[in-house]
Amino acid sequence: MTVTLADVAARARVSPATVSRVLNGNYPVAATTRERVLRAVDDLDYVLNGPASSLAAATSDLVGILVNDIADPFFGIMAGAAQSEIGVPGDGTSRAGGEKLAVVCNTGGSPERELTYLTLLQRQRAAAVVLTGGALEDPAHQAAMAAKLGRLADAGTRIVFCGRPPLPENDAVTAVLTFDNRGGGRRLTEHLISLGHRRIGYVAGPLERTTTRDRLEGHRAAMRAAGLPAEGSDGDDRLTVHGPYDRRSGYEATLELLRREPGVTAVVGANDSVALGASAAVREQGLRIPEDVSVAGFDDLPFSVDTVPALTTVRLPLYEAGARAGRLAMGTETPPPGGIATIAAELMVRGSTAPPRGDRPL
Repeated sequence: MTVTLADVAARARVSPATVSRVLNGNYPVAATTRERVLRAVDDLDYVLNGPASSLAAATSDLVGILVNDIADPFFGIMAGAAQSEIGVPGDGTSRAGGEKLAVVCNTGGSPERELTYLTLLQRQRAAAVVLTGGALEDPAHQAAMAAKLGRLADAGTRIVFCGRPPLPENDAVTAVLTFDNRGGGRRLTEHLISLGHRRIGYVAGPLERTTTRDRLEGHRAAMRAAGLPAEGSDGDDRLTVHGPYDRRSGYEATLELLRREPGVTAVVGANDSVALGASAAVREQGLRIPEDVSVAGFDDLPFSVDTVPALTTVRLPLYEAGARAGRLAMGTETPPPGGIATIAAELMVRGSTAPPRGDRPL
């Protein structure tokens, strides 16, 4: 049965005129009302008919870049690099056409906001969408994303993942640039083990994120390979604490790790911001870096080399990946074979890690 404008209006509890205004974007509508209408459109899979349907299939000069947190340099660097390529005038021969307007959409890590932004970009007939960073490990959200991205692709939108693993159903995505988070996490912990560390605390990211899973799996693989306990028999690892990818999380989690296991000789942060917080917590306890406790991070954000001592970390080529994603979105670079490319992670050994001291008071 064909879904009508009136059906959408009834579902959203608004008038058909309000639905029309939201879809056409020709009249101001309250944000909460607009989101309710767009949610009803998604729920009912409403498709414009007649001439309006033809219009919806034509792409505009808009490109959306979705980020979890624009204030986080991890996302800001990738978004800025992508935007620099999207803003370059083209020759008009690519599928995405000539010069485009890039709009950064800050989801705050909310899966609902992620879907809402994709709906808005679909209604604006976006030429391309770039999704950055890790994904949510939730089958229901993954299914909703696959359906939404499929509708975008059917309308002619190019879809690029940057630093995000492919979806189980990935046919709609033009290209996937995924980071080797697992390999990077393993090499970082192998470095600490080679220095002689055996009690290594790990401040992980949120449990539900793919980036968290991959980096933690790499760490635990290195621990198991060295014959060290990677986690408890019941899966509860006293040397791992989860939290947000921010400095405060690193600080609080490291205090908890030192309380649980005073003999910890190294702390790994899930990213460089977390490692900064970990460093502050270590110093607050009267311990020195790296003489008493080594600290390491992940991403190699610009401030990492300027910390004292400079932070050992894993470098991800964020700017290069973002720029490549921008070119793929514009159609000025050929997608990788099979549509998926894994970007290598590089261990950067600096002054914040050293062999553990045997005479540290516990």
